[in-house]
Amino acid sequence: MLIVGLTGGYASGKSTVAKMFVELGAALIDADQLAREVVEPEKAAWFEIVAHFGKGILLENREIDRKALGEIVFRDKEERERLNAIVHPKVLEEELKAIEMIREREPDAITILSVPLLIESGHYRHCDKIIVVTVDEETHIKRLMERDGFTREEAIRRISAQMPLSEKAGYADFVIDNSGSLKNTESQVRDILNTLKQNKGHH
Repeated sequence: MLIVGLTGGYASGKSTVAKMFVELGAALIDADQLAREVVEPEKAAWFEIVAHFGKGILLENREIDRKALGEIVFRDKEERERLNAIVHPKVLEEELKAIEMIREREPDAITILSVPLLIESGHYRHCDKIIVVTVDEETHIKRLMERDGFTREEAIRRISAQMPLSEKAGYADFVIDNSGSLKNTESQVRDILNTLKQNKGHH
Protein backbone atom coordinates (compact mmCIF):
# COMPACT_ATOMS: atom_id res chain seq x y z
CA MET A 1 0.00 0.00 0.00
CA LEU A 2 1.20 3.48 -0.81
CA ILE A 3 0.35 6.24 1.69
CA VAL A 4 0.28 9.65 0.06
CA GLY A 5 0.02 12.70 2.30
CA LEU A 6 -2.08 15.53 0.85
CA THR A 7 -2.00 19.02 2.30
CA GLY A 8 -2.36 22.69 1.42
CA GLY A 9 -3.57 25.86 3.11
CA TYR A 10 -7.05 27.04 4.06
CA ALA A 11 -9.25 27.14 0.96
CA SER A 12 -6.38 26.09 -1.31
CA GLY A 13 -8.63 23.36 -2.73
CA LYS A 14 -7.33 20.35 -0.83
CA SER A 15 -10.77 18.71 -0.51
CA THR A 16 -11.49 19.23 -4.21
CA VAL A 17 -8.21 17.54 -5.07
CA ALA A 18 -8.91 14.70 -2.59
CA LYS A 19 -12.30 14.09 -4.27
CA MET A 20 -10.62 13.91 -7.67
CA PHE A 21 -8.21 11.24 -6.42
CA VAL A 22 -11.13 9.21 -5.03
CA GLU A 23 -13.02 9.48 -8.33
CA LEU A 24 -9.92 8.06 -10.04
CA GLY A 25 -9.83 5.08 -7.68
CA ALA A 26 -7.66 6.10 -4.70
CA ALA A 27 -8.72 5.45 -1.10
CA LEU A 28 -9.11 8.49 1.18
CA ILE A 29 -8.58 9.19 4.87
CA ASP A 30 -9.79 12.69 5.67
CA ALA A 31 -8.25 14.11 8.86
CA ASP A 32 -10.74 17.03 8.85
CA GLN A 33 -13.55 14.51 9.15
CA LEU A 34 -11.68 12.59 11.87
CA ALA A 35 -11.00 15.84 13.75
CA ARG A 36 -14.74 16.56 13.77
CA GLU A 37 -15.48 13.05 15.04
CA VAL A 38 -12.94 13.06 17.89
CA VAL A 39 -14.44 16.26 19.38
CA GLU A 40 -18.06 15.08 19.36
CA PRO A 41 -19.88 15.60 22.68
CA GLU A 42 -18.83 13.24 25.50
CA LYS A 43 -15.70 12.02 23.69
CA ALA A 44 -12.36 12.38 25.48
CA ALA A 45 -11.14 15.34 23.39
CA TRP A 46 -14.47 17.14 23.93
CA PHE A 47 -14.08 16.92 27.72
CA GLU A 48 -10.50 18.20 27.52
CA ILE A 49 -11.45 21.11 25.24
CA VAL A 50 -14.40 22.16 27.43
CA ALA A 51 -12.26 21.87 30.57
CA HIS A 52 -9.66 24.17 29.03
CA PHE A 53 -11.70 26.67 27.00
CA GLY A 54 -14.86 26.72 29.13
CA LYS A 55 -18.53 26.03 28.40
CA GLY A 56 -18.83 29.31 26.49
CA ILE A 57 -17.61 27.55 23.34
CA LEU A 58 -20.55 25.12 23.31
CA LEU A 59 -23.67 25.37 21.16
CA GLU A 60 -27.08 24.54 22.63
CA ASN A 61 -26.81 20.93 21.44
CA ARG A 62 -23.49 20.70 23.39
CA GLU A 63 -21.44 20.49 20.22
CA ILE A 64 -18.37 22.70 20.05
CA ASP A 65 -19.00 25.99 18.29
CA ARG A 66 -16.17 25.80 15.77
CA LYS A 67 -16.45 29.47 14.85
CA ALA A 68 -16.20 30.63 18.48
CA LEU A 69 -13.27 28.31 19.16
CA GLY A 70 -11.65 29.43 15.88
CA GLU A 71 -11.85 33.07 17.00
CA ILE A 72 -9.97 32.23 20.21
CA VAL A 73 -7.22 30.07 18.73
CA PHE A 74 -6.47 32.24 15.71
CA ARG A 75 -5.78 35.23 17.91
CA ASP A 76 -3.57 33.37 20.33
CA LYS A 77 -0.74 31.05 19.31
CA GLU A 78 -0.52 29.39 22.73
CA GLU A 79 -4.23 28.55 22.72
CA ARG A 80 -3.90 27.21 19.19
CA GLU A 81 -1.04 24.96 20.29
CA ARG A 82 -3.05 23.83 23.31
CA LEU A 83 -5.99 22.85 21.09
CA ASN A 84 -3.70 21.02 18.67
CA ALA A 85 -2.08 19.16 21.57
CA ILE A 86 -5.53 17.85 22.57
CA VAL A 87 -6.84 17.00 19.11
CA HIS A 88 -3.80 15.87 17.07
CA PRO A 89 -2.81 12.72 19.00
CA LYS A 90 -6.42 11.47 18.85
CA VAL A 91 -6.69 12.17 15.13
CA LEU A 92 -3.38 10.40 14.52
CA GLU A 93 -4.67 7.36 16.42
CA GLU A 94 -7.79 7.26 14.20
CA GLU A 95 -5.68 7.75 11.06
CA LEU A 96 -3.51 4.77 11.90
CA LYS A 97 -6.62 2.63 12.53
CA ALA A 98 -8.09 3.72 9.20
CA ILE A 99 -4.83 2.89 7.40
CA GLU A 100 -4.90 -0.63 8.87
CA MET A 101 -8.53 -1.12 7.80
CA ILE A 102 -7.72 -0.13 4.21
CA ARG A 103 -4.60 -2.30 4.25
CA GLU A 104 -6.66 -5.36 5.22
CA ARG A 105 -9.35 -4.64 2.64
CA GLU A 106 -7.14 -3.52 -0.23
CA PRO A 107 -3.43 -4.23 0.27
CA ASP A 108 -2.53 -2.57 -3.05
CA ALA A 109 -4.43 0.66 -2.46
CA ILE A 110 -3.04 4.09 -3.11
CA THR A 111 -4.29 5.81 0.03
CA ILE A 112 -4.59 9.59 0.17
CA LEU A 113 -4.13 10.93 3.70
CA SER A 114 -5.62 14.41 3.61
CA VAL A 115 -4.32 16.45 6.59
CA PRO A 116 -4.43 20.28 6.88
CA LEU A 117 -1.41 20.38 9.21
CA LEU A 118 0.40 17.41 7.67
CA ILE A 119 3.83 19.07 7.84
CA GLU A 120 3.40 21.05 11.07
CA SER A 121 2.07 18.07 13.05
CA GLY A 122 4.75 15.70 11.80
CA HIS A 123 2.15 13.35 10.23
CA TYR A 124 4.10 13.57 6.97
CA ARG A 125 6.61 11.15 8.47
CA HIS A 126 4.00 8.38 8.13
CA CYS A 127 3.69 8.98 4.38
CA ASP A 128 5.52 7.47 1.42
CA LYS A 129 4.91 10.54 -0.76
CA ILE A 130 3.73 14.10 -0.15
CA ILE A 131 1.46 16.24 -2.35
CA VAL A 132 1.02 19.95 -1.60
CA VAL A 133 -1.85 21.92 -3.16
CA THR A 134 -0.86 25.54 -3.77
CA VAL A 135 -2.73 28.56 -5.02
CA ASP A 136 -1.51 32.09 -5.75
CA GLU A 137 -1.94 34.52 -2.87
CA GLU A 138 -4.66 36.72 -4.37
CA THR A 139 -6.82 33.72 -5.39
CA HIS A 140 -6.24 32.26 -1.93
CA ILE A 141 -7.50 35.38 -0.14
CA LYS A 142 -10.54 35.69 -2.45
CA ARG A 143 -11.54 32.04 -2.02
CA LEU A 144 -11.32 32.25 1.74
CA MET A 145 -13.45 35.41 1.79
CA GLU A 146 -16.05 33.74 -0.43
CA ARG A 147 -16.05 30.41 1.37
CA ASP A 148 -16.15 31.58 4.98
CA GLY A 149 -17.55 35.09 4.61
CA PHE A 150 -14.34 36.62 6.00
CA THR A 151 -13.24 40.21 5.51
CA ARG A 152 -9.96 40.60 3.66
CA GLU A 153 -8.14 41.23 6.96
CA GLU A 154 -9.59 38.07 8.56
CA ALA A 155 -8.66 36.02 5.50
CA ILE A 156 -5.08 37.31 5.58
CA ARG A 157 -4.85 36.63 9.32
CA ARG A 158 -6.02 33.03 8.86
CA ILE A 159 -3.59 32.44 6.01
CA SER A 160 -0.64 33.93 7.88
CA ALA A 161 -1.42 31.77 10.94
CA GLN A 162 -0.34 28.79 8.83
CA MET A 163 3.01 27.72 7.48
CA PRO A 164 3.45 29.50 4.10
CA LEU A 165 2.46 27.35 1.11
CA SER A 166 5.86 27.99 -0.46
CA GLU A 167 7.51 26.46 2.61
CA LYS A 168 5.14 23.46 2.59
CA ALA A 169 5.94 22.92 -1.09
CA GLY A 170 9.56 22.32 -0.01
CA TYR A 171 8.43 19.04 1.60
CA ALA A 172 6.48 17.90 -1.46
CA ASP A 173 7.19 15.14 -3.95
CA PHE A 174 4.42 16.66 -6.08
CA VAL A 175 2.95 20.17 -6.12
CA ILE A 176 -0.53 20.80 -7.57
CA ASP A 177 -1.17 24.37 -8.65
CA ASN A 178 -4.87 24.94 -8.06
CA SER A 179 -4.96 28.60 -9.17
CA GLY A 180 -6.45 27.77 -12.57
CA SER A 181 -9.49 25.84 -13.81
CA LEU A 182 -10.82 22.59 -12.32
CA LYS A 183 -9.95 20.89 -15.59
CA ASN A 184 -6.36 21.99 -15.22
CA THR A 185 -6.23 20.71 -11.63
CA GLU A 186 -7.80 17.40 -12.64
CA SER A 187 -5.20 16.80 -15.32
CA GLN A 188 -2.43 17.36 -12.73
CA VAL A 189 -4.16 14.87 -10.38
CA ARG A 190 -4.41 12.30 -13.18
CA ASP A 191 -0.70 12.66 -14.04
CA ILE A 192 0.36 12.27 -10.40
CA LEU A 193 -1.83 9.20 -9.90
CA ASN A 194 -0.35 7.57 -13.00
CA THR A 195 3.17 8.29 -11.73
CA LEU A 196 2.26 6.84 -8.31
CA LYS A 197 0.87 3.68 -9.93
CA GLN A 198 4.06 3.28 -11.97
CA ASN A 199 6.27 3.85 -8.93
CA LYS A 200 4.31 1.51 -6.70
CA GLY A 201 6.08 -1.47 -8.16
CA HIS A 202 9.44 0.02 -7.16
CA HIS A 203 8.29 1.06 -3.70
